[in-house]
Amino acid sequence: MRRQDAGPYAPLRCREGTRPGGGPVTDPVRGQESDGKRGREPADDQGPADSQGRSRAQGRGGARGPGDAPGSGDAARPSSAVPVLTKQRQGGPPPPDWQRWQPRPGEQSRWLTEIQPATPAPIRAATLWSVLATALLSALVLGDGLGLNLLIVAVPAALAAFFAARAAGRRPRPWTLVWALGGIALLAVPALRDAGLPTFLAVVSSLALGSLALHGCRTWPGVLFGPLGLIGSLGPGMFWGWAGLRERAGGSRGRVMPVVRAVAVAVVLLIVFGTLFANADAAFADLLGQLTPDVSLDDGPWRFVGFVVGSVGALAAAHTAAAPLRWDRITVRPGRARGRMEWALPLIVLNLLFAAFIAIQLAVLFGGYDKVLRETGLSYAEYARQGFWQLLWATLLVLLVIGLARRWAPRDGAGDAALVRAVLGVLCALTLVVVAAALRRMDLYVDAYGLTRLRVSVAAVELWLGVVIVLILVAGALGGRWLPRAVAASAGAAVLAFGLISPDALVAERNVQRYERSHKIDIDYLQELSADAAPALDRLSEPLRSCALAGIDRNLRNTSEPWYATSWSESRAREIVAKREIDPSSTCYGLGRELDRP
Repeated sequence: MRRQDAGPYAPLRCREGTRPGGGPVTDPVRGQESDGKRGREPADDQGPADSQGRSRAQGRGGARGPGDAPGSGDAARPSSAVPVLTKQRQGGPPPPDWQRWQPRPGEQSRWLTEIQPATPAPIRAATLWSVLATALLSALVLGDGLGLNLLIVAVPAALAAFFAARAAGRRPRPWTLVWALGGIALLAVPALRDAGLPTFLAVVSSLALGSLALHGCRTWPGVLFGPLGLIGSLGPGMFWGWAGLRERAGGSRGRVMPVVRAVAVAVVLLIVFGTLFANADAAFADLLGQLTPDVSLDDGPWRFVGFVVGSVGALAAAHTAAAPLRWDRITVRPGRARGRMEWALPLIVLNLLFAAFIAIQLAVLFGGYDKVLRETGLSYAEYARQGFWQLLWATLLVLLVIGLARRWAPRDGAGDAALVRAVLGVLCALTLVVVAAALRRMDLYVDAYGLTRLRVSVAAVELWLGVVIVLILVAGALGGRWLPRAVAASAGAAVLAFGLISPDALVAERNVQRYERSHKIDIDYLQELSADAAPALDRLSEPLRSCALAGIDRNLRNTSEPWYATSWSESRAREIVAKREIDPSSTCYGLGRELDRP
């Protein structure tokens, strides 16, 4: 016991793993005798609880992330195992639970100490140059919109993080490459699609996957809190970069000045000869004007803001790569194990309820919907729409029930493990049928009233929840160390697929098909779609085509963006509306409004 721990509770505490009189002590969390010795396990062995309900991470001082620097592992950190907090009184009844588990002063904030990163090595020149390139590109191309410019800025920022990680002794692991490549792939969505929601989700998800790549997280706390690690590196990253810059400026003036002079001469030569060639050939001048960012004095403050944001973001990423927060060292203790009857009875009743609902759905499927509508008094839209939303909430609540049930599951031998797998496995399988029923309800609704952005979005969420249920089923059968990372990877893949498919393009395609089949269409709603919908809307006959494309044409006329801030869908839509010669003054009122929104 450390001297600084002495206090009013000191007489009741004993050294971890021993009693005051010697001999082993029973660990209150693991329920087994501990001799005070802890063995080391490989870092990848940390994960969810095993079949006995014990965390694989307990009994060691935390897990190192992928590619941690040598010497920054368990020996440099206090142990994360839960110590014996109080001593049971000799003779008489044991103390009450609240007194037995009373924490020591400062125990509540111990996890803050556990996750603190190691001191990063001094920043290297390659990292500083990458940060400078990120800052300059951010100032030049980020102020005009979102498109290919995000990928252009992300490349030097990723190089800064790579050089910093290599200097710290970290090496990429397979999951690190998955997060990194996934984050870069998500930035392709703004370059390809024009819709706002897919672009927003792709950018946010890219930042989250990039943070996971920098931290190397593998547990539920790591996956959930890892994306927040970049925020904590904003301030330390700036001080770290400034210290490295001052150190190199003080001792490397003789090497820096030649580089500065060479860059200045190169810029002057580009300006002089670029101006001459532009004046000599109009085609070259047009190409140069498209490739060169439009920089003016009025944009000076915004360019400076872009420079600051780019430099601070790149430094935060590099600092995180050099000294990541150890989120995986947060140990989530399982709840108190319940008896078999107390735990299993509510879940078995829930399974029976799910089975009854599924049986009714099968009866409706084979017996026809008309009879159900006559008996319930609901309209077709009410039956389909209300059923979908209720089934979506049921799927979300099942995930919550599984998490809580796993926390308080019985853990007394292989029999309890088999019971847990059987009961939760049946619940997951029945939930998959509920997911299929919800998607069928949405399909019926779309066939009757068309597709909207909201409908395709919530259907995509329900489909992803079904994937999560499948992953939980597989984890119950094969073990779940990989489950947190697999769920995060599935979320990133779902956002990428959602962006590449483009909900606006899908909405336009389905509604055009519905018009060709039933001659029902809502032109007012189609005018609100983004440029992603232009190819599908171009298949309509006049005057519906001009009316549907009028909204897209109006948006394109009001915006003029450079090549690096223009998506591929927007460029294609400009070609379509230019070929069709849309008249913005045409009247389209009353041509059709058959879409039952939302």
